[in-house]
Amino acid sequence: ICERTAVHPGVKTMTRRPRRDHRPSRQTSAQDPRTPAPLHEQAPLDDGDTPSLATLFAQARACRLCAAALPLGPRPIIQGSAQAKILIIGQAPGTKVHASGLPFDDASGDRLRDWMGIDKTVFYDETRLAILPMGLCYPGRNPKGGDLPPLARCAPTWHPRLRPAFTAVQLVLLVGSYAQAHYLARPGKQTMTETVAHWRDHLPDRRLPLPHPSWRNSAWLKKHPWFEAELLPVLRERVRALI
Repeated sequence: ICERTAVHPGVKTMTRRPRRDHRPSRQTSAQDPRTPAPLHEQAPLDDGDTPSLATLFAQARACRLCAAALPLGPRPIIQGSAQAKILIIGQAPGTKVHASGLPFDDASGDRLRDWMGIDKTVFYDETRLAILPMGLCYPGRNPKGGDLPPLARCAPTWHPRLRPAFTAVQLVLLVGSYAQAHYLARPGKQTMTETVAHWRDHLPDRRLPLPHPSWRNSAWLKKHPWFEAELLPVLRERVRALI
């Protein structure tokens, strides 16, 4: 049984009241592309009970559920195979990734590959590494800076279908707060910083939370040197063992 490690210096533990469950009305859910779609509106699976990963990828890439809310139009970005042992669950594609069709084909991807200790050849080898963002398409620009959050209906629609198809995965990298909020139970750890600071708690489940590798987070990395000193060596060791 792993003992919970102490919070690193500089990491503030915050206790928050549970969020109220504000359920949208049926009319809002049907009209607003940023809310999860009702089941009858979600993209259909094929007729088989266990569709192949290739079939699921084709269905996901043809998805148009959120087309009305996407400023550049739908272009779902995913990568992987049933043989991949590492799965990266990130946030959503940016404009450069939308244009190229390659996940993490930008400065954030360069930093993430450096964290993992691998080059592009390994990173884009679908037999080794799978990538499934919380939002498959570019969501648009936030007027306050950066990109908008992943569209809310995307992950509930596609993750329950795609995630189980990656049957060989032995390490899941949860990159950023959206992936962590979706996949981790975080009692008493409400912020991304607190979640990453307790990264050892999640290793038994073969999950590793990471901050978003955006260069906008450079100040965060300087403020929390334990990330590079303690977490990254473990990340690189695990990646080397799996590739």
